[in-house]
Amino acid sequence: MTTELYPRERLGLVRDAAAKAGLGAVLLTPGPDLRYVTGYDAKQLERLTCLVVPAGGEAFLVVPRLELPAAQASPAGSLGVELVPWDEIDDPYALVAGRLPQDPGTVGVADRMWAVMALRFRAAMPAAEQVAAGGVLRELRMRKSPAEVAALREAGAAIDRVHRRVPDLLKAGRTEREVARDIADAITGEGHAQVDFVIVGSGPNGANPHAEPSDRVIRPGEPVVVDIGGTMPSGYCSDSTRNYCVGEPPAEYRAYFEVLEEAQRASCAAVRPGVTPEAVDAAARDVIEAAGHGADFFHRTGHGIGLESHEDPYIVAGNLEPLEPGMAFSIEPGIYPGPHGARIEDIVVCTEDGCEPMNVTDHGLVIVG
Repeated sequence: MTTELYPRERLGLVRDAAAKAGLGAVLLTPGPDLRYVTGYDAKQLERLTCLVVPAGGEAFLVVPRLELPAAQASPAGSLGVELVPWDEIDDPYALVAGRLPQDPGTVGVADRMWAVMALRFRAAMPAAEQVAAGGVLRELRMRKSPAEVAALREAGAAIDRVHRRVPDLLKAGRTEREVARDIADAITGEGHAQVDFVIVGSGPNGANPHAEPSDRVIRPGEPVVVDIGGTMPSGYCSDSTRNYCVGEPPAEYRAYFEVLEEAQRASCAAVRPGVTPEAVDAAARDVIEAAGHGADFFHRTGHGIGLESHEDPYIVAGNLEPLEPGMAFSIEPGIYPGPHGARIEDIVVCTEDGCEPMNVTDHGLVIVG
């Protein structure tokens, strides 16, 4: 799986993309872009780790000498890329500059590069113009390979298993924080390498899409939004939202929850190659607006996912870039009128003739005792 997720040919694809974009080189420090290209999940340190991909030469990976064993043990160690260690008394920025042309032209720096590092590269290569490298990597990362889709499928199955455990954790009298702590344990227990987020929004907190778990006590008859996600050992992420109620929910909640189910189905059904993200967003939004809840749906319908929880493509009005097979993103319309709210979220992958959901747990409201 590792060699399939992080294939050797990606280095060449990045080099070609850099040349096509008119860049002399791409500089990738620790973050999702570096992991995408090499498989190396490098630590974010004050010591420089940087993959240098010249548009007209061979790539090399600069690493602190004490991190060399980790780089060698990562998928990067089997890619054939030159590993260039540096010692504490060395200037790694000058080392990089010295291996590039004196005037490399425009250089793409990683979107997640620390500002202090970008500034030191600027000082080391004063003739070079710096631009964000995300535009070069975006076109590659946005279209998932079969191995990446398999990793997302595995992540979706793991977070589905967590949602199946939620009814045993969600009880009246417990606080959101207590439930969130147990859900976080379940996320790692079901195979994730780390917990990225846990939202347990009870009652009025369910009307806040990004509510943080609090000491609020969950009461009988209250709806609860549970939005959870993590990162798998592969590096690929999960993200899914389901809705629960401790006992019988209010009648008005049931009414708009049915609208939300219809909207989420309509948006998923709209996904296919050639359709724009704007149209997928509109498919959900039109249903919700027709039911009189347009003002209660105030965020985009979805976001891309892969090595990051949020990445391209974004499913939002104004995004007219047609969907293509392999693009992975969430479909998560919400209705938040207060004093409660609801959101249904699946990760889907655009296929040749529609979409494949990565989450298969039931979308309906789950009543817990």
